[in-house]
Amino acid sequence: MNWDDLTTAQPRLAEHARRRLLSPGVLLIGTVRRDGTPRISPVEPFVLDGRLLLSMLWQSRKAADLLRDPRILVHSIVTSRDGGDGEVKLRGTAPPVEDRTVQQRYAEAVGETLGWHPVVGKFHLFEVDVEHVVTFRYDDATGDQYVASWPPGREFVRRGTSATSLGEPQEHHELLV
Repeated sequence: MNWDDLTTAQPRLAEHARRRLLSPGVLLIGTVRRDGTPRISPVEPFVLDGRLLLSMLWQSRKAADLLRDPRILVHSIVTSRDGGDGEVKLRGTAPPVEDRTVQQRYAEAVGETLGWHPVVGKFHLFEVDVEHVVTFRYDDATGDQYVASWPPGREFVRRGTSATSLGEPQEHHELLV
């Protein structure tokens, strides 16, 4: 599903994901290196026409990873150690966007919005096809972990039982419709 599909199916989850993934202006991606080990890299996300797009430097290693194996994990940046802001993870694939018209529209939109000017043919552009979304957040005072996962829709809290332990999942409703 593309970004618009997620927004339509789960609007509160999508809004939370937008705040955590897009608002900071940078997110992390996990790709698979040639030797099979993971690579973690920062990327600037951009939504155009309901599509979550990631551009990368021409011939960068992370782009080469995706060209070889399009599986991707998109992860929000972590801004504090207490976990209160939470994390968002998208799992899916990121095939290349080879349509030069889309690349041109992307370059123009980024130039207008972000102030830097990608040159068509001098960057890689990928669209994230979302297969699964999960969010986690922690309540530092109680040690509770709140989780929303979609699809399939499941939302629960695991109560903190010690500084390093959580109880069994208990149904909880906050983000999913």
